[in-house]
Amino acid sequence: MARFGWYGTDAIPAELDLRRKGWVLTGPFTSENAANTLFAVPFLLTDIELAMRRHTRSQRAPVVLVGVADGIARAHWLALGFGDVLPADIGLAELEQRLRRVAEALAALPRQRGHGRLRLDLLARDGHVGERRLGLHPREFGLLWRLAETPGEAVSPDALLSQVWQLNFRPETNSLAAHVCRLRAKLAVAGLPDIIRTAPGGAYVLAAGPTEPSHALDLPGELGDSALDEHVRLVAPTQRAYAKV
Repeated sequence: MARFGWYGTDAIPAELDLRRKGWVLTGPFTSENAANTLFAVPFLLTDIELAMRRHTRSQRAPVVLVGVADGIARAHWLALGFGDVLPADIGLAELEQRLRRVAEALAALPRQRGHGRLRLDLLARDGHVGERRLGLHPREFGLLWRLAETPGEAVSPDALLSQVWQLNFRPETNSLAAHVCRLRAKLAVAGLPDIIRTAPGGAYVLAAGPTEPSHALDLPGELGDSALDEHVRLVAPTQRAYAKV
């Protein structure tokens, strides 16, 4: 059964209510955590201010922004990565077909992502730099996959906790910082020591341009925990003392 969402402060307008076509409604969604939420179904939105809080392409992709009359403005919002941008007088039949297209796009996840010599495989949930397998743990892979979705774009700790950990609060641990530290160490061993950077405010960003790989450390291709821990001890002693996220 087709599902859609309503992202707004008021009840969904009757002219946008696809329940009249047999769809199932999710929402309304108006919480403070909405800006960091990745919706799994197409969401209708008419509030420009709420649209501006969707800071990344992955957050914008499920959103169908309705009520933009000017064609140039619609082109601008589309270029920012919104799933679709429509005028206010859209008919319900056309709206239904456009939401179906957005839903199909959301379901079509890429099998792989690449960034320079870095390759990530969603099915294997692991990565390679050249021929070297990184041996990523599930959360490490989730972090790197998310950062690789928007290279050059800072992703806040709150967004990573929401999208990778599925948490809408900051736990009383430094789990995020510890995972980033360990992930950086594995990438450094493979010759990419500076590909994950820390932005102001504690956000993390995958370098926009693929960094030129340095000489990979002479450790086993499938990095063992003891070798990795020794590398972390040598090259990242201060990162163990990250502030709690």
